[in-house]
Amino acid sequence: MFRSLLSHILAITLIIALANCGGNQSQEQSASEEGSGAAETVPSVSLVEVISPKFPDAALEMIEPLDESNYSSGTVNFQFNVKNYDLGVQTSDAATKQSANSAKGQHIHLILNGEPYTALYEPTYSTDFEDGNHVVLAFLSRSYHESLKHYGAYVLRQFSVGETDAEPVDLTKPLLFFSRPKGEYQGADTEKVLLDFYLVNTELSGNGNKVRATINGEEFIIDRWVPHFMEGLPDGETTIKLELIDNNGELIDSPYNSVERTVNLVKNAT
Repeated sequence: MFRSLLSHILAITLIIALANCGGNQSQEQSASEEGSGAAETVPSVSLVEVISPKFPDAALEMIEPLDESNYSSGTVNFQFNVKNYDLGVQTSDAATKQSANSAKGQHIHLILNGEPYTALYEPTYSTDFEDGNHVVLAFLSRSYHESLKHYGAYVLRQFSVGETDAEPVDLTKPLLFFSRPKGEYQGADTEKVLLDFYLVNTELSGNGNKVRATINGEEFIIDRWVPHFMEGLPDGETTIKLELIDNNGELIDSPYNSVERTVNLVKNAT
């Protein structure tokens, strides 16, 4: 009888041990599956400096509108004189840039009151203005929308339209203007998206003024005025905020020195 009881106890103990072993295996497998899911991460954005052909002799002049002039309400005409630079042709390295490129070729970026630019492929343009004070920045652009940044390649001025008591903007201060990116990017154009801006009355340096770029919440400090490709951007909307800051990280006061734009990326465009 004692041996029978002992055998019964051993059998029960073995069953419990096997059950516990199976339960632990199940828990470890579940934990492993959860861990593999948690390991997935979204790649962060990287900025890569862009090197492009130079056009040191290229120059842009604005014949009209005249600086600090007043025009009648309605349409204002723009006329430019372009020297040593061909509008409407492809920049020499456009085919190898692997980024968004205009099929219409090189052009002028015309920025009115800090708003997104209009691309001009001819040296004349007309548009309607509301009454008030207006600031215009125009600069020469490569066919893939990268600005020419040397002195003489841009014009900055302001004028007024109609009857207005608006105060002129102080254009002698350090100024930042947002240029690229703009609009929607599809397919291969989403892999390398140009980040470009225009500076007036300032330089960037490690111990001076800088540009703070916040891309989808990720912050970058730029201390050289050079264009960059943004790589690793996600599908869908991307938000870019640019700020011109001093060496202490404080925003430099001006109507245009802090600007935020949103663009859309469609990686699998059909």
